[in-house]
Amino acid sequence: MDADQFRTAGYAAVDEIINYFTTLAPRRVVSNVSPGYLRSLLPSKPPDDGETWGNIQKDIEAKIMPGLTHWYSHPSSMEHPRED
Repeated sequence: MDADQFRTAGYAAVDEIINYFTTLAPRRVVSNVSPGYLRSLLPSKPPDDGETWGNIQKDIEAKIMPGLTHWYSHPSSMEHPRED
């Protein structure tokens, strides 16, 4: 990854963070997947060649996000109140 590709990936990562927080309210607070669900979605070994950041971003949303607990999306979260 050269400097321009890194810059592009960095901007894309910031966009993903912003997108996450702007789409947080409709997400389930508690995951509805079973423990270990991710194992079958991943390849058995690392790729020989790196993937594009765009493909990695798609995997984050499609494969990783369903297994996360989005506790911050609950409007009555007392530990870390939302500013909106």
